[in-house]
Amino acid sequence: MSFKFSESFDHFRGIHAAAVCPLLADGRIDEDSLAAHLSSVSRADGITGLLINGHAGENFMFAREDKRRVVEIARQACPTHTLLVCGINAEDSLEAQRHVDDAAQAGADAVLVFPPFSWALSQDADVAVRHHRIATANSRLPLFLYQAGVRAGTLGYTADVLERLVQLPNVIGIKEGSWESAAYEANRRMVQRVAPHVMVMASGDEHLLTCFAIGTEGSLVSLACITPELVVGLYRAMEAGDLAAARGFNDRIYPLAKAIYGTAPDGHANARLKACLKLLGRIPSDAMRPPMGPLPADEVAMFDESVYDSDDFSIAKYVMTPPLRNKESQDALWTALKTDDLQLISTDHCPFCMKEGPPADFFGNPQHERTRLFLSQLLH
Repeated sequence: MSFKFSESFDHFRGIHAAAVCPLLADGRIDEDSLAAHLSSVSRADGITGLLINGHAGENFMFAREDKRRVVEIARQACPTHTLLVCGINAEDSLEAQRHVDDAAQAGADAVLVFPPFSWALSQDADVAVRHHRIATANSRLPLFLYQAGVRAGTLGYTADVLERLVQLPNVIGIKEGSWESAAYEANRRMVQRVAPHVMVMASGDEHLLTCFAIGTEGSLVSLACITPELVVGLYRAMEAGDLAAARGFNDRIYPLAKAIYGTAPDGHANARLKACLKLLGRIPSDAMRPPMGPLPADEVAMFDESVYDSDDFSIAKYVMTPPLRNKESQDALWTALKTDDLQLISTDHCPFCMKEGPPADFFGNPQHERTRLFLSQLLH
């Protein structure tokens, strides 16, 4: 099917949160938690839409029926105005076509075709163009491209490949994840020259401020599923030309972006996203499908001020005594425990899950039993 859109797709401009997919202990989709996650994020102020079945949603681990079910749940859980962009990740172009058809039937508003992971070894323009054409042959859904990072080998498109792809008739945007501001600017200028109707959305979590300053039509970004208010605030500040406000938002975003995406190994990023959401009480489990697993305790401890700076965690700033410590202090504590230089830990903070909220009497009566259990698990 060959066609060119005649309508405008300006309503796709803005912030799209790349959602995770909560799992049960046996690896099956936790449908209730997924629906709650998608419903909450989609209703955050300033969120235009969601990217579901993206990398953050573990699309490379899910079977075709799982991915279709994610779209169905999203369409049911989110407001009707929420735009659903469904990620497509398949090595076989005909399998990708079946996934696109599923997404359309399940209620997606657009698809985003990811380059298959095998392309990190070898890829050329003819292969890339053919894959996108076959994948969307039966569909009239608008198409987003994905530009991978500069360190992703040939998974990232060269300028000549990207130039051909953006001129495909059904392409309306790019999730631009070059992860390097000079490459982002070069790609954006090229797209403006050859396909000015195509939206270039800055989506490198560690470089949002610099890329937003260069120019963007929005972002499809996973940090927006943790701190939508900060990502939306940054975008709005840059749109208004308020650099001081934008820097303020960036100062709060940057530590979390570095903790999730700027820390080796890169492959733990999805597990870190889930760990953050679990710490904030927004999903019940950080389970991953094997071979990935929940983060080790010392890596979870890395999320200190970066997670707890979220507005949703503001109450903890007043009930934690002593307050949450930085990474250097945490490392020193773990070292002292391992070397037996520290035999006793004492705390008078009042532990409770964000999902539960603070107990009615927590201001005057710390939950000593829960504290004792926590320390017992820590030391043993």
